[in-house]
Amino acid sequence: MIGWRSTWSIYKRELMRFLRTAFQSVLAPVLTTSLYFIVFGAAIGGRMPDLGGVDYGAFIIPGLLMLTLLGETTSNSSFGIYMPRFTGTIYELLSAPVGVAETLIGFVGAAMTKSLILAAIILVTARLFVDYSIAYPLLAMFYIMLVAAAFSLFGFILGIWADNFEKLGIIPMLFLTPLTFLGGTFYSIDMLPEPWDKIALANPIVYLVSGLRWTFYGSSDVNIWISFGITLAFLAACTAVIAYIFKTGWRLRA
Repeated sequence: MIGWRSTWSIYKRELMRFLRTAFQSVLAPVLTTSLYFIVFGAAIGGRMPDLGGVDYGAFIIPGLLMLTLLGETTSNSSFGIYMPRFTGTIYELLSAPVGVAETLIGFVGAAMTKSLILAAIILVTARLFVDYSIAYPLLAMFYIMLVAAAFSLFGFILGIWADNFEKLGIIPMLFLTPLTFLGGTFYSIDMLPEPWDKIALANPIVYLVSGLRWTFYGSSDVNIWISFGITLAFLAACTAVIAYIFKTGWRLRA
């Protein structure tokens, strides 16, 4: 049975850490999103044709949302579990009567909450620059939560794997961010010449961006069910890895 008091304590502690740096955590994504809209939406967007009947400025909103969501979710979750290992306070958690479920729900739930707050702020910021509407708002919310959960678990794994701050940032900076930029954030895969349109489909982030874009506008480069399937498969894989970590104690005490 899940001990909700333990879960709430972990969740609240992690959320308070986010709130203590709220100015930096919120201001940076807002400024970055605003700059993207100024450069791509206003300067370049006026010269771009509508993509699938969607104005270019509105077209890039799901991609920008995914760009921030993946980076912030992974970083928040990885930093949240890495710091207790770095400072040694992980032993307090391991010696306490707290189960795997409570630990995961606390850390991952807090990372998801932070990401959902940022997603809401980005959508509000986008409204200042572009007039847009969401075709399937409930499905969009569910998909955002699904992606946030998957990458919170991925960040949790990254925070356990990393044994220094350099490793903590190498995956988001050298792999996640470039793949997101190349994943159709600012363009449609259909715009690419052959064979690059086929090669782009090897990028898993393409399916995440396309899935979110479908919930916004009802059209995307990839079938929505393929996007959902890949997201669920990634979520299941991360869950399996974390189950192994807690079963074996791998690097929890490193």
